[in-house]
Amino acid sequence: MISSSRRLPRSAVIREVGLRDGLQSIATILPSEHKREWIRGAYDAGQREIEVGSFVPARLLPQLADTAELVAFAKTLPGLFVSVLVPNLRGAENAIAAEADLMIVPLSASHAHSLANLRKTPDDVVAELGRIRAARDAAGSKTLIEGGVGTAFGCTIQGRVEKSEVLRLMQALLDAGADRVSIADTVGYADPGMVRDLFEDAVKIAGDRFWCGHFHDTRGLGLANVYAALEVGVARFDACLAGIGGCPHAPGASGNVSTEDLAYMLGSMGIATGVDIEQLLALRARVAQWLAGETLHGSLWQAGLPKTFGLAQAVAA
Repeated sequence: MISSSRRLPRSAVIREVGLRDGLQSIATILPSEHKREWIRGAYDAGQREIEVGSFVPARLLPQLADTAELVAFAKTLPGLFVSVLVPNLRGAENAIAAEADLMIVPLSASHAHSLANLRKTPDDVVAELGRIRAARDAAGSKTLIEGGVGTAFGCTIQGRVEKSEVLRLMQALLDAGADRVSIADTVGYADPGMVRDLFEDAVKIAGDRFWCGHFHDTRGLGLANVYAALEVGVARFDACLAGIGGCPHAPGASGNVSTEDLAYMLGSMGIATGVDIEQLLALRARVAQWLAGETLHGSLWQAGLPKTFGLAQAVAA
């Protein structure tokens, strides 16, 4: 088990985002039946937070056209916290009607990426979140709102993104009514030093309302960046089974952190996740069959669990 001069969290949450961030980035349109099997399989493996889709027009992302149906199914699983992404007020109204537990409003700190991805400036998104908060409250809904600040470490379109701008926008989202905020390395530009520096200040600003770190493994630093976030107390991370995912409007931003690799790293370090990795690997094998022809990622499925893995978990217990 790895030791650190900083005290690491004793437990962490892995939010599965493959059904949204993964599937939106590939050509295959997975049947709803297989998506339900994926949700059930992740649930049976111990995952309790899943982002099941996005309320966007089907003509834009036909891969996610069945999001309402998937929310309804996921809500039948006891204790499962169901998230969706919403790009605007219309999407938020659909999320509220579906009774999702949480809706994520994405904001790009890169102005160029924000215009390409959402056709809005970052401050336009902040204003939209304010309208979403008003609609949520007027409906008496319990759906939480997460403001997600993406391209926080740079952008393939704009290039440099200033740390001060990321923190300004995060504070603006909180002021506009976000219940939670998160930070994403949308294009895989971050390194552990950059993560530690930004996340340390973000946590100082947001406190326990800082919800999640989202990293891409585009340049092989995804897990190292997770570790840097752990060092400043962040204990919830987005990940995608088989490491699929990316952003259609960020060229080269391939590969989310692999759920199975992240679960293994945390478990080996003695950080509890509640995930049964053997079951997770079995689910990955099924998903790989469904996505035949797509590029998948990850290392654990090839190498397998080491014989010493159970020892680390026993020591942590």
